Amino acid sequence: MGCGDTSPVFPGKRYLDWRLDDPAGRGVDAVRPTRDEIRARVEALAAELTA
Repeated sequence: MGCGDTSPVFPGKRYLDWRLDDPAGRGVDAVRPTRDEIRARVEALAAELTA
């Protein structure tokens, strides 16, 4: 979700690269599935990290 930007790398940290559709120029109805995908991934990650 870095929009092509390079992010700093910190040794010992885990990084996830989530490939998502670019919502640029799309209407709200077209963007909602991407929003829902992000929500599901964040919820799954939070559950994993708190288990």
